[in-house]
Amino acid sequence: MAQGHRRKWAALLLFFVGLAWAQQDSRAIFEEIGKDLGELTEITGLQMQHKVPFDLITKDQVNQFLKDRVHEVTTPEDLRIEELGLKKFGFVPQDFDLAKSTVDLLTEQAAAFYDYHKKKLYITDWAPSGMRQAALVHELAHALADQHFRLERFIKQGRDDDDLSMARTAVMEGQATWLMSEAIERRAGQSLKGSPKAVATMSRAMESGGSEYPVFDAAPLYFRRTLVFPYTQGMLFQNAVYEKLDQEAFAQVFRKPPVSTQQILHPQKYFDAVMPTRPALPRFANRGYKRLVTGTVGEMDHAILIEQYLDEHRATELAPHWRGGVYALHENKREHRVVLTYVVEWEDADAARQYFTAYQEVLRKKWKSIEVASAGEGTFAGRGDDGYFVVRLDGAVVSSLEGLRDPAVN
Repeated sequence: MAQGHRRKWAALLLFFVGLAWAQQDSRAIFEEIGKDLGELTEITGLQMQHKVPFDLITKDQVNQFLKDRVHEVTTPEDLRIEELGLKKFGFVPQDFDLAKSTVDLLTEQAAAFYDYHKKKLYITDWAPSGMRQAALVHELAHALADQHFRLERFIKQGRDDDDLSMARTAVMEGQATWLMSEAIERRAGQSLKGSPKAVATMSRAMESGGSEYPVFDAAPLYFRRTLVFPYTQGMLFQNAVYEKLDQEAFAQVFRKPPVSTQQILHPQKYFDAVMPTRPALPRFANRGYKRLVTGTVGEMDHAILIEQYLDEHRATELAPHWRGGVYALHENKREHRVVLTYVVEWEDADAARQYFTAYQEVLRKKWKSIEVASAGEGTFAGRGDDGYFVVRLDGAVVSSLEGLRDPAVN
């Protein structure tokens, strides 16, 4: 789910690829870098403008590096607000520790990474040797893109809209993943171009954690989906643009980036420039409240929410009909109360009615207790764990107020 603070700092942490690396001496690594950069230049047409410095790093150093980066790019208040948003939507349990969970998750996944702030490649010294070359190609692809398109600026330009930020992250990770996969294919005398089955196979291979990633496997669905989305769906998006524009695609996705996760998921919407809407948030008697944050809730977020509380089939059927979503958090500190205001617009009234029904199921399942006061054609209201709520259906729009002190006036 998206907000002004959502994933703003997480996106700046670095880009990790969960692939294996064998410890080598510096000379061997330097020779490997030169070889791989030559492949990347041949595939993309982009020239490396200067050498990429690198260093070996231990697992403990990676963990400390991540902790330091969290403190550099966010504040305790940012983290508190982000946790509030995740918990109000029901994406994570009430005792979830966002900072610790994120650092632990990325530490487990890291094998090699490129720091676009320091312009430096880091190679971990503990992972086994199976996929050393693939990991290096992935990270060098980031370095190459950084020299041409300034990745730090690229991601910061989307930081106030999290759905947009996730789409931009998918551009960066998707391109690096596609290039990594294409390099593997070329070394076997093949190519991803014109081979949709090979692309799909490569994408699916990155979707599961496996027994070697217990932190990933134990993480909430939202974290698992959002971690792999930039790699899996981003790769499919990059491939679609490449099939249409050939070599020009590698610069195009940075010069004219997608504006939503919907455009990543459905590349034709990117080509057709289908823009998300911004429906108006529902209002409530907010005297004594401070608005903490306002942001967007994209197709990807809705797909995860529906899958988490209903099932994957309904998520696949309904989420693509999303047109635009917005939410805000309002806090009354004196009353220790946080109100969620949320609205989503759908393609048509039928899709909105389906979501109106589905969201009622979400509320029934995300709260430990719920008292329904009214359940009519266009209104679903009552009391949940954190206060009174009312969900309304109006044409193609579904809106919700949650956490109110008093019953909502219909």
